[in-house]
Amino acid sequence: MTELQTKSFLTAERLLAAGCIVLFLFSFFSCRTVNVEQVPVEHISRYITGPGIKSVPQLVAFFMDTNPAANKKDVENLAELYIREAKTEGINSDIAFVQMCLETGFLRFGNLVTPAMHNYCGLGAIDAEHPGESFPSVQMGVRAHIQHLQAYSTKDSVLSNPLVDKRYKWVKPRGKAETIFELAGTWASDRNYGTKLDNLLSRLEQY
Repeated sequence: MTELQTKSFLTAERLLAAGCIVLFLFSFFSCRTVNVEQVPVEHISRYITGPGIKSVPQLVAFFMDTNPAANKKDVENLAELYIREAKTEGINSDIAFVQMCLETGFLRFGNLVTPAMHNYCGLGAIDAEHPGESFPSVQMGVRAHIQHLQAYSTKDSVLSNPLVDKRYKWVKPRGKAETIFELAGTWASDRNYGTKLDNLLSRLEQY
């Protein structure tokens, strides 16, 4: 091999080695960049019976993003009560909470029902002569809401807590709404009612 050929061979060898090093470094750092752990979105069941999956902080964060003017302590108290009362009666707390948000306009109210009534789901609200039921406390209002959902979603007429829902006995037939979609045209006359709840649950799933 001539001196020129030797130099050419060594140059090619160095270039090959350098290329391998560059390729290695590119692969190494590329893997480090794209290997980012993705946080899975938790799917919320659309069945009214069964456990909710969202915690108090998650429910509160969801609520406050829509109504940041609300009293955060009041929202935390509501979230705690919805989780506790729903669990007692076997109701999905995530569904109950977003239904409260829909019915009250995220606690802005403004229709027939007023905050002092502690009526979080529009129970009995029909017109000016029938503005809806009133309850003595926040907890009793939440309990009535949960009990009404229990009447709609199951044929079981046994409640764990004493009955406070004054309209419980008027739900006929019982168990006519297994999912949120059957609440349209039954709980509410709005045919898009189930879709509205579904959209809110999809938003809640991101928290």
